[in-house]
Amino acid sequence: MKLGRTLVTGGAIVAFAVAAIRAAFAGGECETGPGGRVILESDAVDPAVFLWDSRGRLADYAAGAWGNTRAIFAHTLLAEPGTQALVVSCVRAAAHPKFATGDEAAIGVKVMTGPYKGRFGWVLSSDIHLVRPSGESAVLGGAKN
Repeated sequence: MKLGRTLVTGGAIVAFAVAAIRAAFAGGECETGPGGRVILESDAVDPAVFLWDSRGRLADYAAGAWGNTRAIFAHTLLAEPGTQALVVSCVRAAAHPKFATGDEAAIGVKVMTGPYKGRFGWVLSSDIHLVRPSGESAVLGGAKN
Protein backbone atom coordinates (compact mmCIF):
# COMPACT_ATOMS: atom_id res chain seq x y z
CA MET A 1 0.00 0.00 0.00
CA LYS A 2 1.38 3.41 -0.88
CA LEU A 3 0.72 6.38 1.42
CA GLY A 4 2.05 9.65 0.02
CA ARG A 5 5.68 9.03 -0.91
CA THR A 6 6.20 6.30 1.67
CA LEU A 7 5.61 2.65 0.99
CA VAL A 8 3.93 0.99 3.98
CA THR A 9 3.97 -2.79 4.23
CA GLY A 10 1.48 -4.97 6.09
CA GLY A 11 4.19 -5.78 8.66
CA ALA A 12 4.82 -2.09 9.29
CA ILE A 13 1.12 -1.50 9.86
CA VAL A 14 0.97 -4.35 12.39
CA ALA A 15 4.12 -3.07 14.15
CA PHE A 16 2.63 0.43 14.31
CA ALA A 17 -0.65 -0.91 15.74
CA VAL A 18 1.18 -2.93 18.40
CA ALA A 19 3.29 0.11 19.35
CA ALA A 20 0.14 2.28 19.60
CA ILE A 21 -1.56 -0.26 21.89
CA ARG A 22 1.52 -0.50 24.11
CA ALA A 23 1.77 3.31 24.29
CA ALA A 24 -1.86 3.54 25.39
CA PHE A 25 -1.11 1.33 28.40
CA ALA A 26 2.40 2.65 29.16
CA GLY A 27 3.21 4.69 32.22
CA GLY A 28 0.66 6.64 34.17
CA GLU A 29 -1.97 4.45 35.69
CA CYS A 30 -2.49 1.78 33.05
CA GLU A 31 0.37 -0.43 34.15
CA THR A 32 -1.10 -3.48 32.49
CA GLY A 33 -3.25 -3.96 29.44
CA PRO A 34 -6.09 -6.35 28.78
CA GLY A 35 -5.31 -9.81 30.11
CA GLY A 36 -3.05 -8.54 32.90
CA ARG A 37 -3.46 -10.41 36.19
CA VAL A 38 -4.13 -8.24 39.24
CA ILE A 39 -5.11 -8.56 42.88
CA LEU A 40 -7.86 -6.33 44.29
CA GLU A 41 -7.02 -4.65 47.60
CA SER A 42 -7.55 -1.13 48.87
CA ASP A 43 -5.66 0.44 51.78
CA ALA A 44 -4.72 -1.16 55.11
CA VAL A 45 -7.55 0.55 57.02
CA ASP A 46 -10.30 -0.69 54.68
CA PRO A 47 -8.86 -3.28 52.26
CA ALA A 48 -12.14 -4.42 50.64
CA VAL A 49 -12.78 -3.01 47.15
CA PHE A 50 -16.01 -1.71 45.61
CA LEU A 51 -16.53 -3.32 42.21
CA TRP A 52 -18.80 -0.84 40.37
CA ASP A 53 -21.29 -1.79 37.67
CA SER A 54 -20.34 1.18 35.47
CA ARG A 55 -17.34 3.39 34.88
CA GLY A 56 -19.51 6.51 35.27
CA ARG A 57 -20.72 5.51 38.74
CA LEU A 58 -17.14 4.72 39.79
CA ALA A 59 -16.04 8.19 38.65
CA ASP A 60 -18.98 9.85 40.43
CA TYR A 61 -18.22 7.98 43.68
CA ALA A 62 -14.53 8.94 43.52
CA ALA A 63 -15.54 12.58 43.00
CA GLY A 64 -17.75 12.47 46.10
CA ALA A 65 -21.12 12.37 44.29
CA TRP A 66 -22.81 9.11 45.25
CA GLY A 67 -26.20 9.96 46.69
CA ASN A 68 -26.71 7.63 49.66
CA THR A 69 -25.48 4.30 50.97
CA ARG A 70 -28.40 2.45 49.40
CA ALA A 71 -27.35 3.77 45.97
CA ILE A 72 -23.79 2.54 46.53
CA PHE A 73 -24.86 -0.99 47.47
CA ALA A 74 -27.32 -1.15 44.57
CA HIS A 75 -24.47 -0.66 42.07
CA THR A 76 -21.46 -2.38 43.66
CA LEU A 77 -20.15 -5.70 44.81
CA LEU A 78 -17.75 -5.74 47.75
CA ALA A 79 -14.68 -7.75 46.74
CA GLU A 80 -12.61 -9.21 49.56
CA PRO A 81 -8.94 -8.16 49.68
CA GLY A 82 -6.80 -10.58 47.70
CA THR A 83 -9.47 -11.29 45.08
CA GLN A 84 -7.78 -12.07 41.77
CA ALA A 85 -8.96 -10.44 38.55
CA LEU A 86 -8.03 -9.94 34.89
CA VAL A 87 -7.83 -6.47 33.40
CA VAL A 88 -10.21 -6.05 30.46
CA SER A 89 -9.94 -2.27 30.05
CA CYS A 90 -8.10 0.77 31.39
CA VAL A 91 -9.17 4.38 30.98
CA ARG A 92 -6.47 6.77 32.14
CA ALA A 93 -7.45 9.79 34.25
CA ALA A 94 -11.13 8.77 34.24
CA ALA A 95 -11.69 9.42 37.96
CA HIS A 96 -10.99 12.65 39.81
CA PRO A 97 -10.93 11.79 43.54
CA LYS A 98 -12.38 14.49 45.75
CA PHE A 99 -9.91 14.03 48.61
CA ALA A 100 -6.70 13.41 46.64
CA THR A 101 -4.46 15.23 44.23
CA GLY A 102 -4.22 13.90 40.72
CA ASP A 103 -6.47 11.64 38.74
CA GLU A 104 -6.87 7.88 38.78
CA ALA A 105 -7.52 5.39 36.04
CA ALA A 106 -10.74 3.42 35.86
CA ILE A 107 -9.87 -0.25 35.46
CA GLY A 108 -12.39 -2.69 33.98
CA VAL A 109 -11.85 -6.16 35.45
CA LYS A 110 -13.21 -9.69 35.33
CA VAL A 111 -13.15 -11.36 38.76
CA MET A 112 -11.32 -14.71 38.70
CA THR A 113 -11.64 -15.92 42.32
CA GLY A 114 -14.07 -15.72 45.20
CA PRO A 115 -17.85 -15.51 45.34
CA TYR A 116 -18.05 -13.07 42.40
CA LYS A 117 -15.95 -15.21 40.03
CA GLY A 118 -16.89 -14.44 36.44
CA ARG A 119 -18.42 -11.02 37.19
CA PHE A 120 -17.22 -7.84 35.52
CA GLY A 121 -16.87 -4.40 37.08
CA TRP A 122 -14.87 -1.21 37.46
CA VAL A 123 -12.31 -0.31 40.14
CA LEU A 124 -9.87 2.54 40.76
CA SER A 125 -6.24 2.06 39.77
CA SER A 126 -5.25 2.52 43.43
CA ASP A 127 -7.23 -0.63 44.30
CA ILE A 128 -5.28 -3.04 42.11
CA HIS A 129 -1.87 -4.64 42.37
CA LEU A 130 0.03 -6.45 39.62
CA VAL A 131 0.64 -10.14 40.12
CA ARG A 132 4.36 -10.80 39.79
CA PRO A 133 5.69 -14.16 38.54
CA SER A 134 6.69 -14.96 42.14
CA GLY A 135 3.01 -14.73 43.13
CA GLU A 136 3.55 -11.51 45.11
CA SER A 137 1.64 -8.35 44.26
CA ALA A 138 3.06 -5.00 43.20
CA VAL A 139 1.18 -1.77 43.86
CA LEU A 140 -0.07 0.14 40.81
CA GLY A 141 -0.48 3.89 40.67
CA GLY A 142 1.93 4.80 43.46
CA ALA A 143 2.76 3.71 46.98
CA LYS A 144 0.10 2.59 49.41
CA ASN A 145 0.18 2.02 53.13
